[in-house]
Order: sequence, then C-alpha cells, then structure tokens
Amino acid sequence: MSTVLAIDQGTSGTKAIVVAEDGTALAVAEEPVRPRYLGGGRVEQDPNELLDSVLTAGRRAMAEAGRPVDAVALANQGETVLAWDPDSGEPLTDALVWQDRRAESVCAELADHAELVARRTGLVLDPYFSAPKMAWLRRHRTREGVVTTTDTWLVHRLTGAFVTDVTTASRSLLLDVDTLTWDGELLELFGLAGERLPALVDCDEIVGTTEAFGGRVPVAGLVVDQQAALVAEGCLTPGSAKCTFGTGAFLLANTGTRAVRSRSGLTSSVAWRAGGETAYCVDGQVYTAASAIRWLTDLGLLSAPGELDAVAAPDAEGVLCVPALAGLAAPWWRPDATATLTGMTLATGRGQLVRAVLEGVAAQVAEVCRLVADDLGAPLSRLRADGGLTHSRALMQAQADLAQLPVDVYPSGHATPLGAAALARLALRPGLPLAEAVGAWHPSTVYEPAWSPDRAAAFRDRWRRAAEPGLPAR
Repeated sequence: MSTVLAIDQGTSGTKAIVVAEDGTALAVAEEPVRPRYLGGGRVEQDPNELLDSVLTAGRRAMAEAGRPVDAVALANQGETVLAWDPDSGEPLTDALVWQDRRAESVCAELADHAELVARRTGLVLDPYFSAPKMAWLRRHRTREGVVTTTDTWLVHRLTGAFVTDVTTASRSLLLDVDTLTWDGELLELFGLAGERLPALVDCDEIVGTTEAFGGRVPVAGLVVDQQAALVAEGCLTPGSAKCTFGTGAFLLANTGTRAVRSRSGLTSSVAWRAGGETAYCVDGQVYTAASAIRWLTDLGLLSAPGELDAVAAPDAEGVLCVPALAGLAAPWWRPDATATLTGMTLATGRGQLVRAVLEGVAAQVAEVCRLVADDLGAPLSRLRADGGLTHSRALMQAQADLAQLPVDVYPSGHATPLGAAALARLALRPGLPLAEAVGAWHPSTVYEPAWSPDRAAAFRDRWRRAAEPGLPAR
C-alpha cells in the first residue's frame, strides 16, 4: 500500500492532501496565496509566500492524517517563473505569474520566428509561456543566479535537486516537443543561451528525498497542474477531454502518442511521461474564469462567489459579456484584448450582468471545444469538468448548452493533487498501469444540453461578433 502527500501549488492557493492507495483523501489542508495585480498586465507573487504555503499546507495535512507517507508529489502552475540563487536557494526576483503580460515586447521582437517556435514546441509565441518572461527577467531584473519555473525552485528547496518534469518544460517555448530535449536554437532566440537549465525528468521519476514534512521520503509525481487533472479525470485515451474551471478555464484533450500541431490556434504539450512512454495533449485556455467572478465580487455585484447561482438571472435578456479581463488566448492570442459588455438597457440589473459573465466564460470554453474537435478530426462526445466553479449549476448548465455536450462533473474538489498522487504511485510501484493508479470514478452531476443546436449556434455567433470591439486594431 502507498500513501502519498500530494501538493497542488496554484495561483491563488496551495492545497495539500494525504491520499490513500484507493484514492481516499485522508486529510486536506489549504493555504491562500495572494498574487499582486499591478496594472499594465503585470501579475507577481512573492516566492517565499509560495514556499511557506507549500510547507504549511503539507505539514498541516500530515498532522491531520496522523500517519507517515511513502512519497511527496508536487503539481505546479506551469508557466510562472523567477530568478534565484542556486547556492543559497534564495529568490532574486518576484515570481512572474503565468497571467503576466509584460513580456509582450519580447514576443513582438520575435514575431518573424513564430512559425519556427510553433513547429519546434507545439506552442504559440505568447508571453503566457515561460521563455518570454524568463527573457524579460534577464533583461530588466538580474543576470545573477538561474531563471526557472517555480517547480524547479520549490523542488530544490525541498530536495536540493535541480530538475523540471517534461510536462512543465513543454510549456516553456524552449523544449523540442517531439524529442523532449532543450532546443539550443530556441534558447539562442530568446537570449537565454548559456543559461543553466534543470535536468528533465519523467512524471513517475523519484527526483530526491525531503524531510520537510517529517521523516525522509522520496519526491516524485512532478507535473503541471492541468495535466495532473487530466490524469485524475481518467482522460487516458485519445479524444477524451476535461476542463478545469479555476482562476482561468483550461481545456485539455488527449491526443495519444503524437504531438499534434494545431490548425486552430491551440497548443500541444506533454500530457505526462510515465513508464517510459509519452502522452500528449492539445489545450486551449480561457484566462479569466474564477478571476472574473472575483472581479464581480470586487465591484459589489456579488457579496461572495458562493451566491453566484442565487444572483444570476434566468436569462441575460440580451446582455453579452466577453470576459477578456486578462486578454484572449486561443484562437485569438490577443493579450491586448479587453473585456466588453453589450446589450444593456435601463432595465438591466445585476442578475443579468452576472448571467452574462457566466455565459461569456462558457462561450469561450465552447469555442475551445469546437477547435479541439477540428484538431482531433472528430467532435468531442462529452466534457469532464473540475474546479471550484463546477459548484455553479448555472455555469455548468450554460456550458452544456453552449458546447452542446454533456458535462460530467468530477466528484472531488482535488483533481490536481489526485492526479499528481497517481503519478507518484507509479514511481513507487514500477509497472503499475496508469489506469489502475488513477482508479474509476463516477460524476457527481451530469449536465445535459437543454438548448437546441440552433439556439446555441446563434448565441455563439452573436458572442463572437461581440468579441470584436475588444480586439484593438494592430
């Protein structure tokens, strides 16, 4: 039997759970972290706050569980970066969060190389990914130490190792996604040639040991948070897909053993590498989901996110929202896009505005579903969903209606750490099939489309046209 302490270090909080062999959560602890939204598209985090949240949440979960664990697993934000001193482990800069847009100038300078970058990496040249932010830090903050994603720093502080897993590396714009090796030409392109880079490891690889949570235990199950959720939700065969509704909404679909080059402006990356085999996924991002709800709360339209369904009107009555509060990702890739609200009259109340925001999030996810189907060559048959916003029946029903797909809600609020725990279990038991490590699950709720296909298509057409005013002329 193997018990795992699985830690999900996310944008707005860190969650630690002690997971039994059968997937039961024996203890759960959460610690908030507070990104700083500074205007001008800048979003930062205090690295020491991230580390403190990992240690505090992990130790609280261990104390509550009252039993030893066999491994520690870590899921990470994916594209959040910092510079740090590899000798002392001390941060040299704040962490630039995946939402941070200040590296747009780096991408603009490299626009002529966008096709090369896409061909090598499967990604789009955009400041969302790691390398532009790494280059910005080197230009504007420090030339000292190393510059990496936060997972490498956290693992170093826990174990002393200098590593990153291939899922995280595949989100950097620096990895050849087919050979899974750092690409010298891309490093040169971003002005990062000569940088000390972490060793690349598999998701089921033991990378060291830590005593941070009690006795000395191995650390394994390193993975990007969204890929961890893909694992937990059992999207293990090509064509299966999930969407996590967190700070943003992130839809990933399994594409098998080949890194598909999207024809639709989506991105391809490593889903996981375990047992010596690599699985890939195609994904699309909606930058503002729960962060749009927080925006409504900050404006006073909601007293708390939990009252979403109570406040949302049954019908938006013509109000449309494109919640591009942090720009638009696939298929637009317009970091300069802004949010729009249209169709308002003197009769419009907060209920219609809240409903419009929910439908705006769902409409963006529905667009990604359509693009994923184009890349897969076949429509999705259903969509699995996890994340805090799945508690909103209004949002989940809107998602089913607009995507014209059944939406299966994952029964646990811990998809990401459960996925990381499953991968760590593979490290402890080589040869264990991934499906067995994940286990079977049944949705807590299934939302079937209530709208007709014609009504959904008409709404999405209106919504796409409403997005145009938020796209500044280039």
